[in-house]
Amino acid sequence: MDDNGPKGELTLRTLAMPADVNVNGDIFGGWVLAQMDIASGMVAGQRAQGRVATIAVDAMKFIRPVKVGDVLCIYARLIRVGRTSMAIGLEAWALRNRIGKREKVTEAVFTYVAIDDEGNKREVPPESEVPGGA
Repeated sequence: MDDNGPKGELTLRTLAMPADVNVNGDIFGGWVLAQMDIASGMVAGQRAQGRVATIAVDAMKFIRPVKVGDVLCIYARLIRVGRTSMAIGLEAWALRNRIGKREKVTEAVFTYVAIDDEGNKREVPPESEVPGGA
């Protein structure tokens, strides 16, 4: 376990429910992946000031299972901004049984491209044009 704690800003918290389990009784990895996509999409959309699309998920690493009753906490950080794309680093941590020990369960890097209303690539605005940016 990473004793240094989560990297990034807490972006999403959600409760793992019985409807989200696989045949082993653990939460589906795909459900966790979807929560991470939602969290990183919020970060990418804010930075891009508009629509974005997920184009890659790199280095997805499942470390520990998520159980029913765990609070899944997704931490996100912007790690790279290109001309039209952004990479978002994510860590998912589980607060066991809503009140217990916090453990890192998953990490990944999601890549997004900024798109216009027609779905075509567009440039990511300079940071100086983003509210709260430099």
